[in-house]
Amino acid sequence: MGVALTNSFVKPEDVLGQLSLSLGASVADFGCGSGFFSLAFARAVGTSGTVYALDILPSSLEAVASRAKALGLSNLVVKRANLEREKGSGLPDNHLDWVLLKDVLFQNKSQETLLWEAYRVLKPGGSLFIMEWNDRELSLGPDPNIRISRERLVELLSERGFQNFTDIEAGDFHYALV
Repeated sequence: MGVALTNSFVKPEDVLGQLSLSLGASVADFGCGSGFFSLAFARAVGTSGTVYALDILPSSLEAVASRAKALGLSNLVVKRANLEREKGSGLPDNHLDWVLLKDVLFQNKSQETLLWEAYRVLKPGGSLFIMEWNDRELSLGPDPNIRISRERLVELLSERGFQNFTDIEAGDFHYALV
């Protein structure tokens, strides 16, 4: 299956087409930033689903809330969260069908805490979607020294109880796993 690229970056809709995301699903976007993926997930899960857009920066959350309102998305909940702290999402245990981490791990000092938090809030059988900068294309993105290799990511995830990894096509600059 090919992925349509815009400026060599994958579109959220192309990623969603590779996931078994269903209407009514509950999702959290850890470190949502501008909400690029939060908004796409909110459309995909429909009005019976919920997407929590979590970030530590109030300015990011304001932008996401404004865009959601303009798009008529009432199922997107923006919430300030420090995901480097234990239970930092503020969400209950075993609450979500999906957690999304896009370009988040490389910029966090406490990657282990962040991954434990994702594990804690996922329902048994829930899925974690992670997209990080690859080490093949270095013309854009963070310094190569702080990027997380796919191999290291699988190691971190396995240590936290995640299993059954599936690669997702993610354009020229990223790799992605479920």
